[in-house]
Amino acid sequence: MFEKTKKPTNDVLGKTNRIVEGTIIKGDIISEADFRLDGELIGNFTSKGKIVIGQKGRVTGDVVCQNADIEGFFSGSIKVHDILNVKEKASIQGEVTVGKLSVEPGAGFTATCAMLNEAKNQAKTDGKATERKVVE
Repeated sequence: MFEKTKKPTNDVLGKTNRIVEGTIIKGDIISEADFRLDGELIGNFTSKGKIVIGQKGRVTGDVVCQNADIEGFFSGSIKVHDILNVKEKASIQGEVTVGKLSVEPGAGFTATCAMLNEAKNQAKTDGKATERKVVE
């Protein structure tokens, strides 16, 4: 009558991995769940969820994720499919590709930035020859 439905073991909704301050990881991280990094990652990060780089967090490498909040240091290439929030104390260097971008005043943002919709539109026009008519 009151049987609980068993959740699948791979259900990661609402779960967050965490790397604490003082921890250094050299290598790549692949995660289905959200991730909070207050330590240091030297390598690449891939997730279908969200990454939060805390104030003491440092990432040097490439990141691909759904959403991201950056409060610490990031250097490399980051692709965020939805929203990238760059907080006041953050420092970003490198290449950024995002769906939406929010940068708080005071943040360091030394990067090239492409919006995903613009990148898709650019790819479409690059593949097609364009005709120009000269009117005299």
